Amino acid sequence: MYGTLFRDVQCSHIFSDSKTFADAIPLEDPVLIIERYHREKDEPGFDMEAFIRGYFRMPAHIASEFISDKTEPVSDHVGKLWSVLTRQPENQERGGSLIPLPHPYVVPGGRFREIYYWDSYFTMLGLKESGRAELIENMLNNFAYLVDTLGFIPTANRTYYLSRSQPPFFSLMVRLFSEMEGKKVLKKYLPQMQKEYNYWMDGCEEPCAPFTAHRRLVYLPDGVLLNRYWDDKATPRPESYSEDTDLAQEVSEKYDTPPDELYRHIRAAAESGWDFSSRWFADESDFASIHTTDILPIDLNCLLYHLEKTIAEAYLLSDNRRMHLLYEEKARQRNIAIQTYFWDESRHYYMDYDFRKRDFTKSITIAGAFPLFFKLAPKPHSHYLRAYIRLNFLKSGGLLTTMVRTGQQWDAPNGWAPLQWIVYKGLRNYNFHRTANELSDEWLGLIEKEFRHSGKMLEKYNVSDTNLIAGGGEYEIQEGFGWTNGVYLRMKNRKR
Repeated sequence: MYGTLFRDVQCSHIFSDSKTFADAIPLEDPVLIIERYHREKDEPGFDMEAFIRGYFRMPAHIASEFISDKTEPVSDHVGKLWSVLTRQPENQERGGSLIPLPHPYVVPGGRFREIYYWDSYFTMLGLKESGRAELIENMLNNFAYLVDTLGFIPTANRTYYLSRSQPPFFSLMVRLFSEMEGKKVLKKYLPQMQKEYNYWMDGCEEPCAPFTAHRRLVYLPDGVLLNRYWDDKATPRPESYSEDTDLAQEVSEKYDTPPDELYRHIRAAAESGWDFSSRWFADESDFASIHTTDILPIDLNCLLYHLEKTIAEAYLLSDNRRMHLLYEEKARQRNIAIQTYFWDESRHYYMDYDFRKRDFTKSITIAGAFPLFFKLAPKPHSHYLRAYIRLNFLKSGGLLTTMVRTGQQWDAPNGWAPLQWIVYKGLRNYNFHRTANELSDEWLGLIEKEFRHSGKMLEKYNVSDTNLIAGGGEYEIQEGFGWTNGVYLRMKNRKR
């Protein structure tokens, strides 16, 4: 909206976090602000920061009188945090980036002042443990509202996220709520699940050559369709503008990658939720080699299998046998494709697939455990997976995300709550209870240790050296924290 003003502010590094200005609210008509900026910016003594602070209200830290008690059980602390992290429906402020939602919702915490898509499923796990069914339903209805008004669920309710989504966990949220309210929930949210599926599968009616792609859809031989992460824009991210433009400058000096191609790969990695990780790099040590849109991710395709299965059951409950059979067949075909394209027989592990090179990527990640969570791994594969995970990923504080140290936050030595839960539940699905309990002991112990030390629940943790804080990423480590709280409660209660 603000053109050169926005660019100049972000590139001047007035704010340590690029998201600050992206979330700012104009105090006057944006058109007038832009006119004044162009009139004044070249005058002697012009002060950019004073100008911005005079015409914009910066996002405020949400004031709370809540004070942590480091001596109380973590579960009690988390139960009190739900109200601190809950936001009420808001009105649209002119020129602001926040998309208003009709119902209350839980935010992750810290700099994340909006509802995030995939975070919310893991937050809901804890809300269920706390008996907060109404809040789960409110959040589910907010996502249904976004699908109905936008045709998809964006990363979060900000206008600068309107060109991408996040890992599609909506069908898992519907399933979770149906565990509380019954199968009628599947029928209720069928229209929104169908719309989300159409978004991810856009282009599926068009016959295309194998190993080509359209948006999030990749065409493979014999009519096989799988999915990738994508973004409909190929420009710097407003919320990380200077970081993206600085990287584009570096890449142009090292490679021939056009800036728009680089920006697309960066944005697609942001859609994955793993922003950033060597998982998306051709050279694991070099961010400039990012090539996200060339990659078919194992986790994304498992999630879409779940969406297909859930839609199929919802149609059956709606007495539409034809559509039920259609989506059962789509799920069956995807399952076959998952085994064909993602299982690496030499490693005995599920890998991502580079459809440009027609081979596995080099990056071995904990995402390879997603088939356990969705019960997609054949029994012989499951034993290999359990052994591989325990040997390579399980550390003294929980599970690594990858085994390489790059300085990126979705690499070693960091561990993240959502992935701990995916693997924990996946192991239990196959009756690997001893390994699952070993994982939960390490992860819960690390969270409790940090809480006793700082009184905080963090976004991510260093699982290799539990005496150190996690690092990496484009911003300081955040506290709150929605998905950590949710997974902690659910995992803790499963151990009783």
